[in-house]
Amino acid sequence: MRIHLSNNDYLRNIDSFLRNFDASNPSELAVTTNDKWISVHPAILTLVAALGMGVSPNRINFDEITARSGHYLESMHLFKILHKESPFKITSHEPAGRFIPLTQIKTQVEQSQFISDMIPLLHLKPSHVDAIKYTVGELVRNVLEHSESSNGAIVAAQYYQESNVIRLGICDTGIGIRQSIGHVWPNHAKTNLSAIKWALIPGVSGTTIREGGTSENAGAGLFIVKSIAMLTRDYFMIYSGNAVYRLLKRRPDVKLIRLNADPSKDRHSETEKAPHLQGTLVAIDISLDKIHQFAQILEDIRKAYSSAVRERKKARYQQRPKFI
Repeated sequence: MRIHLSNNDYLRNIDSFLRNFDASNPSELAVTTNDKWISVHPAILTLVAALGMGVSPNRINFDEITARSGHYLESMHLFKILHKESPFKITSHEPAGRFIPLTQIKTQVEQSQFISDMIPLLHLKPSHVDAIKYTVGELVRNVLEHSESSNGAIVAAQYYQESNVIRLGICDTGIGIRQSIGHVWPNHAKTNLSAIKWALIPGVSGTTIREGGTSENAGAGLFIVKSIAMLTRDYFMIYSGNAVYRLLKRRPDVKLIRLNADPSKDRHSETEKAPHLQGTLVAIDISLDKIHQFAQILEDIRKAYSSAVRERKKARYQQRPKFI
């Protein structure tokens, strides 16, 4: 495998990153960087870490890093999580108010501890806390319940003060969305892209064909996380297998945002030509300027969720054979 870290690896430019990502030869990992500057979304680093954890440390190679910002990889604990000696000797600083370094989560106890620890580190306002806790909680829960990944979830986050945006990433090297969805919904998992879209539909659970899921898993998590990105007019992305679904930013002139049950109706980009990823990568940007009324946002999302589930139940009932 080969991954290049550039000076502009964000969700708006994910196509460029994917063109430079070589997923072949999974027993080796080579990481190259821009020679002057490294600027990457935390999700990209979770991808590097998750893939690298499946490779022997002596088969992981970092080309000479000449970028002035190369120490960022050390700060984000990339070398530490891959058991590689860091080429940087820097004084560790408290990351409060800036970033959450790469963290491995394998149990619900670790998930709860991570969420408790990350909020003070990011120094979020009380009006922002619930949205971030909910987003991280749902994404990690999905990995722990459905991915079957022996390494659990790899999570990272960064706060960008100038734009007042939090960028979050989570990656696993489990069975992937297609196989997970295929356990219960084989007709909707014929391709990686169709499985991703089906997983984004409200009320679809990977544990039951029942509309609205179960009391333990309502099939709402990914739909709600995507909707948070939509209502804050930011990016959201899922990458699994050879497919990438990316929600695009809403134009500022569009005043009314409609929450669609069908992700195909959202303003998005999609491809089934990405290098094959064994597992799943999810990334989201959240504009904190637009999340201060999270309780209302969550209520709007729940209304859309309930309406979508009712419509699907009604449609299924009408399709039943009628005997006279």
